[in-house]
Amino acid sequence: MNLFKYHHHFRPQIHGRLLLNYFVGEGPSISSRIGSKQCFRNHSEDQDMTEFMEYLDSLKNYEKLGVPTGAGTDSEDGFDLGRMKRLMERLGNPQSKFKAIHIAGTKGKGSTAAFLSNILRAEGYSVGCYTSPHIETIRERISLGRSGEMVSGKALNFLFKRNKELLDQSVKLENGRISHFEVLTAMAFSLFAQENVDVAVIEAGLGGARDATNIICSSRLAAAVITSIGEEHMAALGGSLESIAMAKAGIIKHGCPTILGGPFIPNIECILRDKALSMSSPVVSASDPGNRSSIKGVSLLNGRLCQCCDLIIQTDNEFIELFDVNLRMLGRHQLQNAATATCVILTLRNLGWRISEASIRSGLEKTFLVGRSHFLSAKEAGILGLPGTAILLDGAHTKDSAKALVDTIQMSFPDAQLALVVAMASDKDHYGFATEFLQGGKLESIVLSEANIGGSKSRTTSAALLRDCWIQASNEMGIPTETSLLRAIKIAAEILKQRIDGRRGLVVVTGSLHAVSMVLSSLHS
Repeated sequence: MNLFKYHHHFRPQIHGRLLLNYFVGEGPSISSRIGSKQCFRNHSEDQDMTEFMEYLDSLKNYEKLGVPTGAGTDSEDGFDLGRMKRLMERLGNPQSKFKAIHIAGTKGKGSTAAFLSNILRAEGYSVGCYTSPHIETIRERISLGRSGEMVSGKALNFLFKRNKELLDQSVKLENGRISHFEVLTAMAFSLFAQENVDVAVIEAGLGGARDATNIICSSRLAAAVITSIGEEHMAALGGSLESIAMAKAGIIKHGCPTILGGPFIPNIECILRDKALSMSSPVVSASDPGNRSSIKGVSLLNGRLCQCCDLIIQTDNEFIELFDVNLRMLGRHQLQNAATATCVILTLRNLGWRISEASIRSGLEKTFLVGRSHFLSAKEAGILGLPGTAILLDGAHTKDSAKALVDTIQMSFPDAQLALVVAMASDKDHYGFATEFLQGGKLESIVLSEANIGGSKSRTTSAALLRDCWIQASNEMGIPTETSLLRAIKIAAEILKQRIDGRRGLVVVTGSLHAVSMVLSSLHS
């Protein structure tokens, strides 16, 4: 394919060493070919839950529409948690039938949930895990049992049909206000109860206090975990770091241990600790001075890139030293998530749970999440029409996660020249995101593109608008735009190939997990 066949739209500009093109593509974009329903159809088991998916699609979906101002705060503007409680009562309160670990935080929730689930499964526990968002199929959000397999389409659809009458009653009684996330959460909790899991690891969707997952009573909560506090969903969570901290602290329950990831700035940690104190909740912090973790190096292990780490973690009555742990989750931020998960496990051990050091090591080393520091194989790059190209996918979409990704790339590939492909949702800090890459990355080229968010264009940021933000961040740049994400990747790869003169190059696709989803879905289409 001639990447520059639309030559009348191609306007190269050079500022210093960075090649900046303006390219507006024509023809069908990948986003028009791969929406949410098409992604589902790529998985044969998803065809078994067509009725359930059509029902969910009929409900209000804030992932597509965006979250209203103040919706995650514990105020009159917040989501009505009473509505979720009434729905669960009609379903028999399944959340009262299993122990739960509840995780909130700006970043690191999903990774910490994955580390915890794999450690507990390695010990032999039957674990339910509920996370969001998904990459290719909504079934990814719910995993069950000792194997960690995602729920089958048949099981999810059967449960839906069995409860449809109650769901219909709830929608009617709540004047149509029941949401997509509330129904999905209710079905996940019902599955966990039905399968009699030993413990459920539950990631909060937005904030904590008014999130639909925050219906677990203190007698069933094994631990509350708050991973980090950062500037995301600011409007929905009150407009400040302090209000965000208060919203996320809403998952802390009376008498139940609270584990803090961090590190947090002092006033934010004070808010979290004060909330725990008011709830008589003992606090364990992964960032306490006595806890130490380090990355010793990055290398290939069995064909997979791993970072070799040491973790030394001490809680009130538990202590563990883990040396030469090979984490497939890359970056200092992932090491912190691993340390947070280990603190949770030691807290559970102190409560009488049986969890061996071998299981902790095994669970940490087994954990890998699609779309987080995710390198495509040579075969996958070939399917995209880019044989021999190194391609990294990462769903970073905040200023903090952009910094973490830059640090990870510098650690793993210190000499690599980068071609960046970016697509983002409309409610993100585009300027802050751009600043981190412009300050820290060895950028040869930037190509801006678009991705459907939650299967819809309503929260998509246009490539042209993204370009304006990057120009503002750089003060002088003209930046290329390409609405087709796949074509944007090919443009970036071609520019990199022409400019690196045999040096190591890396194409990085980032800005949204939805962009990652679109790339991975194209491998199966």
